[in-house]
Amino acid sequence: MMIDYGLKGRVALITGVNNPQGIGATTALAFAREGAKLVLVYKRIERPFDKDKTGRNGVDRYYAANAGDAAFVESRLREMDAEFLILESDISDETAVKEIYEAAVERFGRVDILVNNAAADDETGKDTIEEITREVIDDTFAVNVRGSILMIRELVRRRGDYGRVINLSTDAAQVFAGQITYGASKATLEALTRSIALEVAKYGITVNSVAPGPTQTGWIDEEFEKVVVPLIPMGKLIQPEDIADTILFLAGEKAGMLTGQVIKVSGGHAL
Repeated sequence: MMIDYGLKGRVALITGVNNPQGIGATTALAFAREGAKLVLVYKRIERPFDKDKTGRNGVDRYYAANAGDAAFVESRLREMDAEFLILESDISDETAVKEIYEAAVERFGRVDILVNNAAADDETGKDTIEEITREVIDDTFAVNVRGSILMIRELVRRRGDYGRVINLSTDAAQVFAGQITYGASKATLEALTRSIALEVAKYGITVNSVAPGPTQTGWIDEEFEKVVVPLIPMGKLIQPEDIADTILFLAGEKAGMLTGQVIKVSGGHAL
């Protein structure tokens, strides 16, 4: 039985869509199947990787995917005959955020739904209290916190008769040893979710967070899978489709009274 989320004709803006196995690309395709119009944003993140290792899951595949463009999702959307606009931009830049919305409004007239999926983390191993640097702190918060706030602010300023904001957190946001700045930025985003939800409820806009557990977006290799799966009570890795399904519900008409919530899609991990 098909679920009608009431998203046909709605305009969804999704950030972080250039990884073919990622949550952003998967969510974009899910919205397209529902008949939504899409504004997709990505930024190339250059990190060193071994091209010979990109054929299998692991950090090399993941880094290669995030250094690329959105060609995969664009190709799939063309096959689906979807209506879309793809932009390469940086949400941590206030001017760029305004330009993103201007392009979206010029193309589709409005933005109904925002999925704040783009995120930055540290790949140098310096996101611990003993190794942390100012650059790691600033770069992480610039995207995960400032960028998310700017994207939400612009949606609220340009609001129409329908508004949904879905922020992507992480299930371990409250306790994330080894990635303290990344975890703290996501915990901040969860706090913002609740606060902004209260501020914009008068406009009929809902604001919620989805907090994924260990999700196979191409970065979990076989060895790490053996380590992490026993920590997930449901006994298997979360898939991007699991996250996309939750986002669809939160974006849909039936979730109109659900706001200020942080929903862990983690198979019981990090409860």
